[in-house]
Amino acid sequence: MRKVLWILGGLALFAVVAAITIQVAVWRNGPAVLSAVDNLTGGDRDAELKATISTGAHPQQKVLVWGPERRDPADAPLPVLLFAHGGGWRSGDPVDYGFIGRAFVPEGFIVVLSGYRLGEDGRYPAMLEDTASAIAWTHEEIAAYGGDPDRIVIAGHSAGAYNVVMTALEEQWLGRRGLSTSDIAGVIGMSGPYDFAPFKSDSTIAAFGHVDDAEITQPISHARADAPRVLLIQGEEDTLVFPRNSRVLAEEIESAGADPDTRFYADMDHNAPIISLAAPWRGRRDVLNVMTEFARTASTAPAQIAQTSVPVQGESR
Repeated sequence: MRKVLWILGGLALFAVVAAITIQVAVWRNGPAVLSAVDNLTGGDRDAELKATISTGAHPQQKVLVWGPERRDPADAPLPVLLFAHGGGWRSGDPVDYGFIGRAFVPEGFIVVLSGYRLGEDGRYPAMLEDTASAIAWTHEEIAAYGGDPDRIVIAGHSAGAYNVVMTALEEQWLGRRGLSTSDIAGVIGMSGPYDFAPFKSDSTIAAFGHVDDAEITQPISHARADAPRVLLIQGEEDTLVFPRNSRVLAEEIESAGADPDTRFYADMDHNAPIISLAAPWRGRRDVLNVMTEFARTASTAPAQIAQTSVPVQGESR
C-alpha cells in the first residue's frame, strides 16, 4: 500500500510540475508553445490549414486560412472569423495561432489568421492599413474557401484587438480599400488597449510616438452608433492593459447610442482569455462559447443598435 501511495503521489507531483511547466512555457515562448500544446492535447478537431497568402510586399503581410478537413463544395458558405494576433506591435506571427483555427472551425467558421507589419515597419498607421488589407482580401476571396464574404466577424487579442477595433470604428481604413465598416458583421476585442494616450510604454512609444495628435490614434475617439457590433472581453486581473480600457470604450460607444457587449472576468489576467481558447484549457471557461455566440448572432442580425447583452457567469460591468 505504501508503494502504491508513493507512486500515486509521484504521479500527482509530476502532473502538477508538468502543468506549471506548460504554463511557464506559454508565458515565455508564447503562442507557438500554446498551439503545440493545443494540438497535442486536443488533436486537429477536423480543422486544417488550407492556404497561406501574401497580402503585400512585406513578409509579415499575409493571411492564413483554416477550414474543415472535409467539406462538400455544395454546402452553404460558412461565417468567417478573422483574427489578429497580439505582441505589442513588435512581435507575433499568425503561423503560431493554429489553435484559433482548431477552436473555431469545429464551431462552424472559416478562420482567417491575419498578419501585419511589426516594429519599425509597422508603426501607425501601418498596422491598420494591413488589417484593412487582410479584411479586403477576405471579403474578395474567402468564398473560394467556403466562407461567406457577407458574414465576416473580426477579432484580435491585445495589440491585435486594437487593430481590429480601430479598423471597425474608424471608417477611413476600409474606405481606402473600397469597402465600408458595414462590410464587417461584428468585432471582438480581447484584452485590448483602446485609451492609452499619452504614450508611456516602450511599445506604444515605438508604434505611436511619432504621431502629433495622439487622440486620432485612440479607438475611444472614434466610437459611433453605426459601427459594427462590438464585444469586449477583459480580465479584471490584467495589469498589462488595464480593464479601464474596455470600460471607457464601452461607455463611449453607449454614449454614441449603441449597445456594446462586455465580458469582464474576475479571475483572468491579460493572456488568460486567449489561453482559454486552447486545449487543455478550452472548455474550462466560457470565452469560446461567448465569442461563438456573438459571432453567429452578429453574422445574422442587421443592426448594432438592436444588440443586447447576455449575462455570463463571472461578468461584471
